[in-house]
Amino acid sequence: MPFNPMDKHPEDAQIRFCTGVWELYDSAELPPKSEIELDLGCGVGSYTALLAQKYPERKILAADVMLGRLRKLVKRTVRMKIGNMTILRSEARFLVAVMLPDNSIDRLHLLCPDPWPKDRHSGHRLLTSDFVSQLHRVLKESGVFHFSSDDEPYYAAVRRVLASSGLFVEEPGAIADLSGIKSDFELRWNEEGKVVRHIAYRKIPRPAHIGGH
Repeated sequence: MPFNPMDKHPEDAQIRFCTGVWELYDSAELPPKSEIELDLGCGVGSYTALLAQKYPERKILAADVMLGRLRKLVKRTVRMKIGNMTILRSEARFLVAVMLPDNSIDRLHLLCPDPWPKDRHSGHRLLTSDFVSQLHRVLKESGVFHFSSDDEPYYAAVRRVLASSGLFVEEPGAIADLSGIKSDFELRWNEEGKVVRHIAYRKIPRPAHIGGH
């Protein structure tokens, strides 16, 4: 449902609406010397809020397209007295491919996205080779991409895409500091005996282009 400015939700004053507009993210708000993390598809933000609470000196971006979820996150940040988070209503591809400046994010989290398990729906998956190239663009030098999934085939497919890209190297230690942080979704899955797998990749320089004759 599109955003209706006549709807009276006090939480909306704390959400930056990036849907339905052509807008670039102001690079002045993402200074190179600041540590900046982005939770892409943050949902109700249980993970994002814990991340922001753990690192109050960092700037945390929380992005999702579902407005109801973001309103819940605003309430959560108030309860937890979190002041280092910017909440964005944006579609993931648009935010990463269009809005964000080059070399602006230190660590990007994409946690348990919809795996679209049926073959006829696989095109809806976010982690394509083109999207991986855009991840590489927005991450800072040696920036980190953190991915998780409870779906084993999707997890394996993402690892293949990243390995074949030549743009990242696997580095599990890059998320060692997050081992104690789990989203409500992951905690619920764990209680049901399901495993949520996490992996981290560090950005490496883009391979030199060799032109043809």
